[in-house]
Amino acid sequence: MELDSSLGYRYMDTWVMSSVILLGTYHFCEKFLEYKFDPKGRQYDQMVQAARSGKANIVEGAARASTSKETEMKLTDVARASLTELHSDYEDWLMRRGQVPWHKNNPEAQKVFNIHFDHPEYGDDFLYGSCVHVLNQKKKFAQWLDSDDSDIFANCMIILLRRAIKMLGGQLKALADAFEKTGGFREQLTAVRTEARAKQANAPLCPECGKPMHRRTASSGKNKGKEFWGCSGYPECRGTRRFEDV
Repeated sequence: MELDSSLGYRYMDTWVMSSVILLGTYHFCEKFLEYKFDPKGRQYDQMVQAARSGKANIVEGAARASTSKETEMKLTDVARASLTELHSDYEDWLMRRGQVPWHKNNPEAQKVFNIHFDHPEYGDDFLYGSCVHVLNQKKKFAQWLDSDDSDIFANCMIILLRRAIKMLGGQLKALADAFEKTGGFREQLTAVRTEARAKQANAPLCPECGKPMHRRTASSGKNKGKEFWGCSGYPECRGTRRFEDV
């Protein structure tokens, strides 16, 4: 099977979980947010938008991975924040009804925590296979997500959200570690350009850090308009040499 690189994010557990959460949130809102609970429809909109933002930012972050790890990290963090907001909405639903989330040792909570996703096998039609996979993973939680008891439904969603938030935290750490080591495409391109500029004829080494220098022109001050050598490591290093000294 030839993988469409633009859909590669569909192998990510965070994408699968966020998809299940979005579908579950649609179902919850359609089933339980009656007029008496949400007369102006604002809670419906807010919950669905938070769920959608979680999934959408995971998708966009993965799409930006090839050009900027920094942007990917920011979008992943937005996804985590959106799902954290949705977690609060389900928590508030329970407390509004005089209930609290299941204790972590509650047998039902343990059942939900212990359900794991299958390894994705998408076959020769990646788009089709990935959507079938999401629906099959959602079915694993059917005894809670098909419940007519909103408290049971909300508790299951809270646990799924806790799992998703934890996954995204791990993903952010991995991205940060990778960024620290190599940066992303955009950051590497900047480094290449900096190095190319530094390889000018007769470019001296910085007296402060030893990196190659490149020619600059002062834009202000008493030396405005004059050329000088500036460190290629600027702004981390501000070493300079007078042009006539080289």
